[in-house]
Amino acid sequence: MATPKIAIVGAGMGGMAAAGTLRQAGIDVQVYEQAHQFGRIGAGIQMLPNSMKVLRGIGVEDMLRAHAFAPYSHLNRVGDTGELKRELPMPEDLYGAPFLCMHRADLHEALTSIVPNEIIHLNKKLVGLEQNGGPVTLAFADGTTATADAVIGADGVHSLVRDIIIGPDKPIHRGRIAYRSVFNSNLMPKEISRSRTKWWGEDRHIVIYYTTKDRSQLYFVTSVPEPADWVTKESWSAKGDVNELRAAYAGFHPEVRMVLDACPDCHKWAILEREPLPTWSQGRVVLIGDACHPMTPYMAQGAATSIEDAAVLARCLKDVSIDGIEAAFKRFEAHRKPRTSKIQQISSANTWMSGGNDDPSWLYGYDAWNISLDEPAPTPGTTQKSAAA
Repeated sequence: MATPKIAIVGAGMGGMAAAGTLRQAGIDVQVYEQAHQFGRIGAGIQMLPNSMKVLRGIGVEDMLRAHAFAPYSHLNRVGDTGELKRELPMPEDLYGAPFLCMHRADLHEALTSIVPNEIIHLNKKLVGLEQNGGPVTLAFADGTTATADAVIGADGVHSLVRDIIIGPDKPIHRGRIAYRSVFNSNLMPKEISRSRTKWWGEDRHIVIYYTTKDRSQLYFVTSVPEPADWVTKESWSAKGDVNELRAAYAGFHPEVRMVLDACPDCHKWAILEREPLPTWSQGRVVLIGDACHPMTPYMAQGAATSIEDAAVLARCLKDVSIDGIEAAFKRFEAHRKPRTSKIQQISSANTWMSGGNDDPSWLYGYDAWNISLDEPAPTPGTTQKSAAA
């Protein structure tokens, strides 16, 4: 049986995770990325137990533990008074893996470290895809082409692969923007909470946490109302005005104001969403991550769900012949789509962990390596069934 050769478009978190999981499954992979180099973009990221299980399975957990900060809890407080809304302590044995906060670049470097350099092709901006019931041909802006038995579109919220196979659609901007910054904690007069803390205001919030094990750096990200005519491509490079940012949180708790007063500069970007797609694949081309289920950052599940996708897709494709690729893609979508659609919905509403006592085990307890793929993934009120069950 011929093993499929698969091309991945996009070398972000989802694309690199997919390269790692597919190679582990014995599949020949090539990765094509439009950037000419990987940059250290200033942003933090949370890896909750559901995605940490995948990262453990591909062998990067120890690398992340060496640098990342492990928060005591998932803490939610009222923005001005600091009153407790909800706290979920996150000991490692609660959901079977740690909760780690880190710099995005540290996660990306860990994922890249398990993929050979020679299969990552930089400066390859996709301009076309063609499939005629057989191999897929990829065309790039530099005039080169490549062929593969199948293609995975991991090219983000502005996915060209999605536009080609499903048709162009516009991202939804609901009039909210995010400010963010990573900076040295010694710029502050004292330490912040050792929990990952979300401070909730009436129409805005801010999430703050350390990104390094030694607590030398911290990160914050906000969501504030902004006229819908302010939109930027998700380049993550637009500069924000730190004085505007401080003014937007002037009435918040002293700990929040301390962080913002110490912040030397910030970036801002538009928070973009898309409606769930009717399908994730066409023929031998499939989408993962933000290319098919982009979501607001309010549940810290954007990169996490793309990493889950990578493990499930590798399981669906393992030991599959070229003729079985399309059925494997449909199996992947049938399992994953109900879960990601629900996460998109809850995250858009921005209600996650704001109060109440709903059980988050459907989210954090999910194990992409061992769950049964023959039924939809867990959503609220459902339980996970293992593949052996």
